[in-house]
Amino acid sequence: MKIKRYKQLLKDALFMVGTLTVVFFLNLLMQKLFDTKTLIPMTFVLGVFLVSVKAQGYFWGIFASLISVLAVNYAFTFPYYAFDLMSPECVASAIVMLVVAIVTGALTTKIKKQEKIKAEGEKERMRANLLRAVSHDLRTPLTTIYGSCSAIIENYDFLKREQHLKLLGEMREDSQWLLRMVENLLSITRIDGEKVQVAKSPTALEELIDIVLVKFRKHYEHQEIEVQIPEEFISIPMDAMLIEQVLMNLLENAVHHAKGMTELKLSVFAERQQALFCVSDNGCGIPSEKMDDLFTGYLEREDSLTDSSRSNMGIGLSVCATIIRAHGGEIFVKNNPSGGASFYFTLKMEDGDEQ
Repeated sequence: MKIKRYKQLLKDALFMVGTLTVVFFLNLLMQKLFDTKTLIPMTFVLGVFLVSVKAQGYFWGIFASLISVLAVNYAFTFPYYAFDLMSPECVASAIVMLVVAIVTGALTTKIKKQEKIKAEGEKERMRANLLRAVSHDLRTPLTTIYGSCSAIIENYDFLKREQHLKLLGEMREDSQWLLRMVENLLSITRIDGEKVQVAKSPTALEELIDIVLVKFRKHYEHQEIEVQIPEEFISIPMDAMLIEQVLMNLLENAVHHAKGMTELKLSVFAERQQALFCVSDNGCGIPSEKMDDLFTGYLEREDSLTDSSRSNMGIGLSVCATIIRAHGGEIFVKNNPSGGASFYFTLKMEDGDEQ
């Protein structure tokens, strides 16, 4: 916390020094070219305003106004290159700049507080939506597992072997789904706090895709995936386990929610020092009115895109958005003109990688 505060103080100090230096030399240039002093106080007032808006709190704006008054008095007021702090012009300039600094600082502080309150409110709303969706989605598989267990226990001697296997298979499937849901929730809590940052390490793109495909085929062995990645070697700084989870969530969402899908494609493009990942399908697409809620962590049961009994799409996409933003990337979705939807996300590549 202290290091962060010191960095902010240093940043504000450098911005103030840089701004006033530019203003000072700009006034010297205008005085030489136009032989006028009219714009000099106004230019310093503009500099004070910029410092007050950019810097944190009131101090830097007031400090910048005092330095500006001294600079105007010393270099641009007769007698030149000498201080005459009791002159009416100096006193008037000091009052004006102090008022500008204080008013601007007050307005800026108020705006920043309002933005912080708004951000906290949005965060609480998303957390409430997430908890509501989790409680709603966990109920169905837990009920199924409980019902299957009860059926086996109460009717063990009357059920045939095929019926036993069917009930146990349903329990295993629901347990796997619950396990993936818990992994998603753990990923959110892992990187949700402001103090927690993802630990990035260089990861080979081809190796990442191979691991994802192996995991995916364990659960969906009959689903074909068309893969398209660059031929050249590409290394991307990332938390490999989290990005694997993002790709798994996007691929699984396509399987469960892209009704009518016959083609599933995973593509990666390297461009402008960033990698663009795309998971595309030719299914039912996404209604335009649902686009804004996809990454919020909450989709109503009646908003499900298919008749699936488990609607964890909002949860999975919320996890994806949280992970990608923690990596400094972007995530978005588009409907394909020919049908289906494409989910995209970007990651910054290492400096040495080129297209």
